[in-house]
Amino acid sequence: MLLGIIQGCFLTYFFLTHSKGKQLPNRFLGFALVCMTLLMSDVWLGYTNYMVQVLGLVDSTEPANLALFPCLYLYFRVSLRKSWNVREAWHFLPAVLYFLYMAVLYYPQPLSLKYEAFLGAFHPEIPSPPFESYGERWMFWPKWHINEFTGISMLIYLVLTWREVLLAFQRIQARFWGSQPTDLIWFRNLQIHLTFITIIYLITRTTFESDLGDHLVVAHMAFIIYVTSFSIIRQSGFFRVEPATPTGQVRKYEKSSLTPELENRTLEKLQQVLREEKPQLDSTCSLPGLAQRLGVSTHHLSQVLNDTLELSFFELLAKYRIEEARQLLSAPENAHLKIEEIAERVGYNSKSAFNAAFKRETGQTPSVFRSASLSAGTSS
Repeated sequence: MLLGIIQGCFLTYFFLTHSKGKQLPNRFLGFALVCMTLLMSDVWLGYTNYMVQVLGLVDSTEPANLALFPCLYLYFRVSLRKSWNVREAWHFLPAVLYFLYMAVLYYPQPLSLKYEAFLGAFHPEIPSPPFESYGERWMFWPKWHINEFTGISMLIYLVLTWREVLLAFQRIQARFWGSQPTDLIWFRNLQIHLTFITIIYLITRTTFESDLGDHLVVAHMAFIIYVTSFSIIRQSGFFRVEPATPTGQVRKYEKSSLTPELENRTLEKLQQVLREEKPQLDSTCSLPGLAQRLGVSTHHLSQVLNDTLELSFFELLAKYRIEEARQLLSAPENAHLKIEEIAERVGYNSKSAFNAAFKRETGQTPSVFRSASLSAGTSS
């Protein structure tokens, strides 16, 4: 549990403060990790009995129960649909209302009541000691049923998230259990783990007394956190080394097994995928991932880009991303979108990187290009 909490804090920092945290889907994933880390910390304090040292924190994380799965659902929805409407923030209304309820009725309660709640959750064999409290008994009904509310929330959002994943596979006519496309495989596998967490939670709620058994749910949460860390490291460009080739050196792909026929087929398929599926608009798009999507080796795809198109992978991404950005910026219906939002839609995690790439490709900044395009459209 403790290792999962530490790693959860690291990932939360990564998604919310790293440059990639500026991308909306990663914000939702970051907030989901905040919820996971808080819930894991609560369970860890309970099982180690350190909660006795901080009785004021007893049950303080319960609002996170109702925020976790909405965060994950919105992470899936925004990532897979590439769109976001601020009205969808209503999904957090139950968590906000429950937090306000706890702030009024429970958080200010005497520590004796919270000590009794701790014993009831983790040491039901110990008789309840005398305690003080304020408020009528009926006022505690929502808190007594938080486990039921949590289970209902998990089931509702699990269904909604499964719908988003299945629709994403249908949109590109990909096999659900296939190995391509790699970007959807991540969402498929994560959704399967969330399904296991929901099943485990429902079983523990009906099998174990009080909060005993929560360690099974937390263990799976810790597993998801480490899988996420591994995925980030694997996709990182830190370990990719592409040494420069000095002038006059032997041609880089001289001994390549790539035939002209295979090279042409790869190029045609590459252009078709970039034009129809647009994986380049995902900020996590990578050369190995794109190669797997095309069914070729990373080495062969790199050769096609360098020899045939005379572009590096990152130059190819910039070319297609900026072309997409030009279409978005010149469309009158997108005039309300900020430059940062356009940047995120085409796969850039920061406005500065987008501005630099756009100016390199077009000789203009996005703002100047938009103003000229919209003015020309109005005058015509």
